[in-house]
Amino acid sequence: MKAFLAAAAAMVVIAFAAPAVLNQIGFSAADTTSGPAVRLD
Repeated sequence: MKAFLAAAAAMVVIAFAAPAVLNQIGFSAADTTSGPAVRLD
């Protein structure tokens, strides 16, 4: 039972921390799908 609760807690921490960390290091969807050659008309 302890292993299950530890895994569930780790899953919650990762689920909430991942978007913030990925945005901080430049792996957001906007950063990966756009480049300097994008036209903004």
